[in-house]
Amino acid sequence: MKNVVLGLVWAVALLAASSMASAAVVEHSFEVGNFTVERLCNPLVITAVNGSLPGPTINVQEGDTLVVHVLNSSPYNITIHWHGIFQFLTAWADGPEFVTQCGIPPASSYTYRFNITGQEGTLWWHAHSVNLRATVYGALIIRPQNGNSYPFTQPDEELPPILFGEWWNRNVVDIENETYESGGAFPEPDAYTINGLPGDLYSCSQNQTFQLSVSQGKTYLMRIINSALNNQLFFKIANHNFTVVAIDAAYTNPYTTDVIITAPGHTVDVLFTANQPVGSYYMTASPYHTISQTFNNVPTRGILVYENSTSASPVDVTMPINNDTDTAHRFYTNITGLADGPHWVPVPLTVDESMFITFGLGLAACLDCTFAIPGMRLSASMNNESFVLPRGRGLSMLEAFYQNETGVYTKDFPDNPPFEFDYTNPNVSNGVQTLSFAPKSTKVKTLKFNSTVQVVLQNTAILGVENHPIHIHGFNFHVLAQGFGNYNATRDEPTFNLVNPQIRNTVAVPVGGWAVIRFIANNPGIWTAHCHLEAHLPWGLSMAFEVENGPTPETTLPAPPADLPKC
Repeated sequence: MKNVVLGLVWAVALLAASSMASAAVVEHSFEVGNFTVERLCNPLVITAVNGSLPGPTINVQEGDTLVVHVLNSSPYNITIHWHGIFQFLTAWADGPEFVTQCGIPPASSYTYRFNITGQEGTLWWHAHSVNLRATVYGALIIRPQNGNSYPFTQPDEELPPILFGEWWNRNVVDIENETYESGGAFPEPDAYTINGLPGDLYSCSQNQTFQLSVSQGKTYLMRIINSALNNQLFFKIANHNFTVVAIDAAYTNPYTTDVIITAPGHTVDVLFTANQPVGSYYMTASPYHTISQTFNNVPTRGILVYENSTSASPVDVTMPINNDTDTAHRFYTNITGLADGPHWVPVPLTVDESMFITFGLGLAACLDCTFAIPGMRLSASMNNESFVLPRGRGLSMLEAFYQNETGVYTKDFPDNPPFEFDYTNPNVSNGVQTLSFAPKSTKVKTLKFNSTVQVVLQNTAILGVENHPIHIHGFNFHVLAQGFGNYNATRDEPTFNLVNPQIRNTVAVPVGGWAVIRFIANNPGIWTAHCHLEAHLPWGLSMAFEVENGPTPETTLPAPPADLPKC
């Protein structure tokens, strides 16, 4: 089966190469710089692309080559990650700082160049250096090649993409530095946003409310992206239903719902019909929280306005309560993949590598921190290894892989946690002192080219359970099953969906629960797997896969671009 899957992947690549006459080279220029915007009554200098928030939308067709020239006019090192793009043999363009490249220094530039093969739908791009993702982000839309159509009811029109975000009334880099020094948690945002606007529930934001115009009776394609740093968000439009047709740029069987839930990194494509009386309707995004602490629970909202509407007061919408795990889990688990649809890849049935990865929050010693627990700071780990980016080692991890250099990372990331315990029982977990303090390390799991990898992702309650979105760079994966409590192979393996599971690049592992994913390691290079809550990444909730080169030049990572930024 794995050879069949690899054949499908490279057949797509060859097909794309044979149709270069219809493929295009799409070029963009990004200038990353500082400019002043006003939100919540305050002017603030932010870092963004081309002076806009969100940044520019990139539109391509499957098979195109995307070239983005990035000029860094900001005061910070910057990298751009193309979230969800496979980057087959173009790992140098993936973007995570110190992993596939070093940051683009201020007053310098770098050109990202990669093919977009075997993917259609909605993805996005964002900064992958410090917390600049808060304002450096935008949509990346991949449409079918000319002559191909969507595998769902053709909409009458397509709407501009909807990007959820978060807003802080202070410089996010300063906040991150202060948070690190204190050892505590990154503060909650001062507002949530839709396309950079907080909406009319926030101060000074009556005129900063996003609006969409629709015509009664028409069906629309809406692309939804959660660009937030740290929060999952429910989304509803008053009196309207959605039909989900794709997630994370992978087609799904149509799924009808009145509420959508997205974790940071997720994308959802939906159809909806403007079938209500002419008027205006609130579209609202509210946070979903699974841990006990103080949160900003004021939602962001925009307005859906029907053509010829004279309504002065939009119809309001009732949102799920902020800890409505039942609603979130129902959405996440009811979606199935469109088997035999465009770019569908069947589930590989033979597993070469099996991993059981526990992950969650913990503590680390700290002499000068001001965190609530004296002498401690917050930390995080996967299989009791707290990941550290290789700053100051002279090479990125990918350069070390390509040059076969040692000293940047080690190849001993464990397949299993140090020992078994009652992972999601807080009374037991809090007493497991050896797991509360994970060692800091830069470790990878080495995978043979074209091997099939199955990973059980198991949440722990060492410092409290939480819903964690786990993103893997360089690959899509099948989500075979999800559940609560401790994973039990005897009980849970018979529930695996091996026929039409959803395909994702980011999975929201249930609070106090688990998810099982499976993928083919058919792309050589270094690929991180990490929590997509930005607050947890610097704490160490990450690891990396080292995928070895294949047996031919066509399956071997090429040399880096000449202008690759140096460490």
